[in-house]
Amino acid sequence: MLEDFSITRILSVFGLFLITAIAEILGCYFPYLILKEGKSTWLWIPTIVSLALFVWLLTLHPAASGRIYAAYGGIYIFTALMWLRFVDQVALTRWDLLGGIVVLIGASLIILQPQGLIR
Repeated sequence: MLEDFSITRILSVFGLFLITAIAEILGCYFPYLILKEGKSTWLWIPTIVSLALFVWLLTLHPAASGRIYAAYGGIYIFTALMWLRFVDQVALTRWDLLGGIVVLIGASLIILQPQGLIR
């Protein structure tokens, strides 16, 4: 059980969630650029690649799918807020920040639960 809580293990699990979220966001952002911003239809290629990567990455997570989706949801929300700030260049409100902290705490509770994420 203690090996589930090594810093390396924790960082790798959170890192996998982060990469998964970025793949999903890119898979949704490219069509937005095509349909709303009039960008090249060639962006459908990275859209397909990003969404395929997203689905594949979900299979690498070390727990039951329902638990993974629940924890991933919090990481996704936080990542989307970072996208809003750094890609869309929109200032986050205190409510955005508070919500981001709340979902990170919730995701962390699921990921770091005493019996471990791997179940």
